[in-house]
Amino acid sequence: MNRHLLFQGVSLTAALSIFTIGITQSFVQGSEGEHHHQGGHSHGRIEITPGQPIPQVNLIVHPDQKAGWNLEIQVENFQFAPHHVNQPHQPGVGHAHLLINGEKITRIYGSWYYLKELPPGNHEVTVVLSSNNHDDFVFQGQLIQDTKMINH
Repeated sequence: MNRHLLFQGVSLTAALSIFTIGITQSFVQGSEGEHHHQGGHSHGRIEITPGQPIPQVNLIVHPDQKAGWNLEIQVENFQFAPHHVNQPHQPGVGHAHLLINGEKITRIYGSWYYLKELPPGNHEVTVVLSSNNHDDFVFQGQLIQDTKMINH
């Protein structure tokens, strides 16, 4: 499957509920309201309160013409705000965290990100919406995230 890529994904956000379908979650709930991504990376959580617009994210993976992939991050009820990073939380404002196979790779401050070549095999690519203070947004106890699989 040289340049033929198989993309599978499940949007984990919906207007009224967020759920996981056939994807192993990449965190373990901690005792103090924090979660821990695989690899030791952790953040706090900010629960979306009733009446507040629910941020949503949709990750689309586009194969690059030369190598790697272009990640398109579509959001609703959320605004990327790199100029507010490391500042106090504001509802619906922040950045995203990119995880590959449960390992945090980088922060994302906009709707596109270039992902260079990955080793052969299956790779879980996840984008999690985070507040300015790096706490991850959650709704009804579930991370506001989207995950796609890249198989090559």
